[in-house]
Amino acid sequence: MKLVIISGRSGSGKSTALQALEDVNFYCIDNLPAPLLPDLVNQILSDPDHPNQLAVSIDARNQHSNLKQFPDIFTRLRKIESLDCEILYLDSSETTLLKRYSATRRKHPLSNDTQGLQQAISYEKKLLEPVSDLANIRIDTTRLSLYELRDSIKLRIAQRQEQELSLQFESFGYKHGIPLDADFTFDVRCLPNPYWLPHLRGYSGQDKPVIEFLEQQTEVQEMLTDITTFLEKWLPLFEKNNRSYISVGIGCTGGQHRSVFISECLAGHFRTTMDNVQIRHRELN
Repeated sequence: MKLVIISGRSGSGKSTALQALEDVNFYCIDNLPAPLLPDLVNQILSDPDHPNQLAVSIDARNQHSNLKQFPDIFTRLRKIESLDCEILYLDSSETTLLKRYSATRRKHPLSNDTQGLQQAISYEKKLLEPVSDLANIRIDTTRLSLYELRDSIKLRIAQRQEQELSLQFESFGYKHGIPLDADFTFDVRCLPNPYWLPHLRGYSGQDKPVIEFLEQQTEVQEMLTDITTFLEKWLPLFEKNNRSYISVGIGCTGGQHRSVFISECLAGHFRTTMDNVQIRHRELN
């Protein structure tokens, strides 16, 4: 049976993630007390007609002592035969979480008379560290729409085959911030910038005029070779270490030209040897 434990700060998209998995036939449980998880799994597995996919949300609504026990609980889960367990951790920038709460006027589960919203959001991150430190899939929802998050959940979890490494390339602009969930980040701002050529400025790295320009640049080809060589060497070791998902951020100044082109080239290369390669252009989206 496949078990996905969903966690993250309030407002990061846990309910959306749970609903996305429910849509693809996961049996879903929200806000389970963490110590009950091993018994729940054993009880479900004892039923000959048990579901093949289970998703459980565990977050800061748990008692704080329960969250501290989570590493031991997870160790017990990994010893259960016929159970494939993953932890999905969602998060957003604190500014984004504040905006989401202000927009919905919801009460944060940790806010009270002595602790305001901003303090509650910061405190929640610390409380969830025993879970987040063990997460093998992390998604930064800061700039994701509800629909993009649902699609990302389905691609990274529901449509990934067992033990198959999922690889995502994400282009971004440094002036808009680095993706929080990137495992590797490569800075390509040193490459020739099509933005400074007026006839190329309005295009993106997906358009033929920019592609032709960058393909002619020696530094661009060298950068592609170096990044490809690095990833080809180290990705197999991560896969052997039971990593199920790797996110590679490719950043330029605005996230329109160079990072998009490099991401497209890398995704195209790795799709020749891997089944689950995804690409996202954050600033174009």
